[in-house]
Amino acid sequence: MAASLDQLIQRADLDALVRYVDDTCSARDWEHVVDIRNESRSAVNTGRQLWPIATLANYRLALWAPAPLAARALDDTARTFMPGPVPEILAVHHNWLDLEPYLPPGHDRSLFAYERALRGDVIASDEPELLDIPIAVQSWEPEYACATYNDAGVVDTPPRVSQSSETHIVIGKDCTPIADQDTVDAFRTMMNAWTSQSNGTARAVVVEGDVEEALGALGFAGSTSQVRRLSPHDAWSQMTWAASSGGAHGKRRGFATARSDTWWLFGNFAGICEPWPPASDECGEIAGSCEYFDFTNDKTPTDGWGLRLVVVDPDEGRSLALIAHDTL
Repeated sequence: MAASLDQLIQRADLDALVRYVDDTCSARDWEHVVDIRNESRSAVNTGRQLWPIATLANYRLALWAPAPLAARALDDTARTFMPGPVPEILAVHHNWLDLEPYLPPGHDRSLFAYERALRGDVIASDEPELLDIPIAVQSWEPEYACATYNDAGVVDTPPRVSQSSETHIVIGKDCTPIADQDTVDAFRTMMNAWTSQSNGTARAVVVEGDVEEALGALGFAGSTSQVRRLSPHDAWSQMTWAASSGGAHGKRRGFATARSDTWWLFGNFAGICEPWPPASDECGEIAGSCEYFDFTNDKTPTDGWGLRLVVVDPDEGRSLALIAHDTL
């Protein structure tokens, strides 16, 4: 079998090598999948560009191999063309108890802990929280709809709104955004894959006022919008989904990172970033007291990938409007 691999690498036969990876995975010969990855990666030293095969082999290791060999997917640092973060891919079919013994301390181990907590695993309280928010999903957070992966890549769809109300009509009012660069920058960071790696756009504004002022500051002053109230769970699910995604064409960022970014965005808007992280109960109390609305109008495209959300903090009299769109 190894001689056949050598011949395929010498010929740089990508189609045959893809079939070879498929056959090796079907035979569950995971040690040889590691060989395929390593030999394909090393082939660049002889001018053969076989990184797609190395990436495919490493992806299949992370997705399907038994825990000791799946953990070896973290050995490969060339992850640019993986369909998502390796810890998230590992988390699809491997639980914390099985994989944890093979994970050295560090960023990848921590991301895997966060990803598995999102999927219901209980992580020891002494596990380092490298993302500076609790590893355990808090009681006030939603049950996040995490993406999954198969042999063809990531399977990811926007979360469905589980608790919706009837829409009502509002007209945007002329309003100038207030200076809140930290909140705006937090949204830009969480949507960076949409805007820098794909065709997407993303914008955030903070205003003194309600939904009408927020929509006006987004550029919809005088326009009629249909607005629907969302539950806090639905709103947080939508924000975290958007942050986890790469949009239509960008590299997926993963749910662990996205959840952290959503906390950071909300913390900036709510003014509870110093010190960081905020007390979970405080964050949850403010999140629960806010009002959330999605919106559509004749100026907002509804095709492709999108986020259209207004967060109203009635206690402070401020609103945050978020809009993002990416074409398929």
